[in-house]
Amino acid sequence: MRHESRVRVVRVWDLPLRIFHWSLVVAIVAAYLTSQLGGEWMRWHGRIGSFVLGLLVFRLVWGFIGTPPARFASFVPTPRRVIAYLQGRWPGVGHNPLGALSVIALLTLVAAQVVTGLFSNDDIAFAGPWSSWIGKSASERLTGRHQQLFNVLAGFILLHLSAIVFYRVVRRTNLVAAMITGNKSVPSGQGMPLGKRLTWQLVAAVFVAASVPWLIFRDSPPAQAEAAAVPAATADW
Repeated sequence: MRHESRVRVVRVWDLPLRIFHWSLVVAIVAAYLTSQLGGEWMRWHGRIGSFVLGLLVFRLVWGFIGTPPARFASFVPTPRRVIAYLQGRWPGVGHNPLGALSVIALLTLVAAQVVTGLFSNDDIAFAGPWSSWIGKSASERLTGRHQQLFNVLAGFILLHLSAIVFYRVVRRTNLVAAMITGNKSVPSGQGMPLGKRLTWQLVAAVFVAASVPWLIFRDSPPAQAEAAAVPAATADW
């Protein structure tokens, strides 16, 4: 009698994590577009940067107190997990070890973008809230790093998109749909339950995520008055 493996649909990604993911996608695109428009759009570039900072803080907090699949402990790659995955013995249903490395790299690069942006200054319409702490020359150097880092980030984003296409075409796995619905088909016996609804944990994560950008940007230096008279130029991010 032929044995047929059974599959079941499980909820892998919780709603807060999915909102974080797509909000970050939209914010990165918006940050890039406003940086290219330059001029007065740099005000919005700074606001989007503060929003991205809040998103990163939320993900950091949620990685410790969120649902089991969202916690770093469940997917941070270890040598044992990587070897098991390469040998086809990885039993997980969320980020596989190589995918987890990609996610960590992307989040690290976005965090580096935000941090350098806090010190940057375009001399026209935007000055990071910490740019006055380090002097003009140091701020200009970090502004250059901010621009260079985006090129690296763009490369990793393209790699990430290529992996999504590979899984869709070769492995017949729709990663985009899973991040929209939160559901994924897995073999019976596998899966990591989301557990009970974490209402207070979510409230705490949102509160911290909103408080950190507010505390940092509330004393942000005002933009120069002559910004409106300066033609749009390619800016940072």
